[in-house]
Amino acid sequence: MKRTEIINRASLFAIWFYMLWSLNPTMAQIPTRDPHTPGYVVATELPDGATPSPTSNGNFIIGPKHNPAPESVVQVGVPQGTVYRFTIDSKDSKIYPGIAREPNTFGTPDPANPAKLIVTTSHPATYTRQVAVYVPTQYRSGTKAPFIVGADGPDNLLFTVLDNLIAGGKVPAMIAISIGNGGGDAQGSERGLEYDTMSGLYAEFIENEILPFVERKCQVKLTKDPAGRATMGGSSGGSCALIMAWYHPELYHRVLNYSGTYINQQWPYNPETPQGAWGFHAQIIPTSQSKPLRIWMEVGDRDLFNPNVMRDGMHDWVLANENMAKALAAKHYQYQFIFARNAGHVDNNVKRQTLPEALEWLWKDYQPRNKD
Repeated sequence: MKRTEIINRASLFAIWFYMLWSLNPTMAQIPTRDPHTPGYVVATELPDGATPSPTSNGNFIIGPKHNPAPESVVQVGVPQGTVYRFTIDSKDSKIYPGIAREPNTFGTPDPANPAKLIVTTSHPATYTRQVAVYVPTQYRSGTKAPFIVGADGPDNLLFTVLDNLIAGGKVPAMIAISIGNGGGDAQGSERGLEYDTMSGLYAEFIENEILPFVERKCQVKLTKDPAGRATMGGSSGGSCALIMAWYHPELYHRVLNYSGTYINQQWPYNPETPQGAWGFHAQIIPTSQSKPLRIWMEVGDRDLFNPNVMRDGMHDWVLANENMAKALAAKHYQYQFIFARNAGHVDNNVKRQTLPEALEWLWKDYQPRNKD
């Protein structure tokens, strides 16, 4: 076989893998990782079925069984909060008027920079997004409530867990704002623009366009205290949760994420953050002054690994999250990192097992301000 033919076949395979993964990440072959791999963080392995204590910090290994926590299902006798549901159109947003990438089209790596993806098929487009707002029965009208903002909503599991945790006195009576994305995924899409961009823009969108809408429509008041505000998400929504708090720590101090996309997926390319969210653990956190953030994070042993056409070495979700735990520990952050055995990307069984403990840990030190 000629060398040029071998190269062409290799290139075609790389393109095929990228297209296959982009259409359905679970279809691509994902290696199962050992949490004790050299170079990974040292972690405490818990008994099968157990989760860490909500008072403990550091690194933990759970699984392979992932039975749902009691708080993840509706409990008899527990008051259920009210959920308000809305649809918001792109025409109502000054910050995100809308883009989309043409179906079945993908970017190409910049020949001069393998970390840069060139996308020529993205264009303006309209969208609608769903917003669900959970208000617990314990909310007192007229008071300013703590709240959590979640990506890729609506998240009905979150609402059920909050019912049970609030009733049990394990977390404060908080409002949950679960926001749908603007559509698509990754580079060139509205979701990618919102979640993968390394800037404070999405937090500003929430602050200026979503929160006033929620207060008006649901007749609630939301705290301005950053210690009473949390962000949450999975995959790109998970990295977005940290991006929101990192660029606006005056707005958010608490971050919860599953399978955070701490990889190089930002688009358009920004020379100030050339590695996208991979830069968090590679450079940004290690070289920055610590921020007043409390961070809960998880990754699965079969989480995403995408050796795509960029060939930049920055598309391994497990390694990215392991490196995040290292970076947070080195800077003495309050964090809890879960490595889940027998788990995929944003694994629903893992979420049902761990979300109650994660939320309790996230809010463990919360003390409401007398004046807000």
